[in-house]
Amino acid sequence: MTKADRYMYDMINQIMTEGYTDINPRPKYADGTPAHTISVNHTYRTYDLNKGEFPICTLRPQAWKTGIKEIFTIYQKPTNNLEEMREMGVGWWDEWDIGDGTIGQRYGATVKRYDLINRLIDDIKNDPYGRRKIVSLWQETDLRETPGLAPCAFQTIWNVRNDNHKHLGRGEGYLDMMLVQRSGDMLTASGPGGINEIQYAVLLMMVARHTGYKPGVFTHIVANEQIYDRHIDAAMEMKKRYKDEERKESDETLTLNHLDAHPMLILNENKTNFYDFTIEDFFMVNYNPIKPQLKLELGI
Repeated sequence: MTKADRYMYDMINQIMTEGYTDINPRPKYADGTPAHTISVNHTYRTYDLNKGEFPICTLRPQAWKTGIKEIFTIYQKPTNNLEEMREMGVGWWDEWDIGDGTIGQRYGATVKRYDLINRLIDDIKNDPYGRRKIVSLWQETDLRETPGLAPCAFQTIWNVRNDNHKHLGRGEGYLDMMLVQRSGDMLTASGPGGINEIQYAVLLMMVARHTGYKPGVFTHIVANEQIYDRHIDAAMEMKKRYKDEERKESDETLTLNHLDAHPMLILNENKTNFYDFTIEDFFMVNYNPIKPQLKLELGI
């Protein structure tokens, strides 16, 4: 199992034992029923990519390729146009069409308007140890300009770190990143090793490669982490899968090599430019998620 699997098991337990139920929720299921949640506030998870702790959950299959493609639509070829997003392989935003074929002045449109990625890359190159490397999708002008879903994963904070206090030149050492998320549907996207963590670990890898650093520590903070009421059965199944896998890994017949074969995402070593990466440049190894997939109805 992965570090993310352990986080997921603990988070499900925490939410089910300590969580609170919301009142008059905004989201609704497709049949019009209010989509209630059980939530906890202020969750925190951290992974060291340099130590092989790639954040991916194996308790159910993760659509990691589509997740990476979505990161392309936000940061690499930023767009809010649903047709362009579908052409890039991302079709799960259709429910949030504001009526003009877009998701509003959100996500990729904000990145493009303020040239956020180029500004970040320039800052890392020109002032590596500066402490103002913040990329924010929460721009009040944009939020008021059009309707649309407010960004959930809305801010990243970036820091360059050297190795054991050694004085290093530019392009040496590690690039660390923190993702701040205002709200998260834990089982479908925001939870440990879910799509959001996969996506932003990949974004860290891409920016680190472009600027010449090793990808370092990735930390994820979620202000409000939820399990939807119609996801509770799936959450209990994931807990069961975790305990079943835990028993298997405690079996003395398993080899050390099997226990150490954690999933890892590998980036094509021949690519260095952030804007040149394609989905074919990412290779997932040792990823064997538990099947079948779980049905998770979305609150829209």
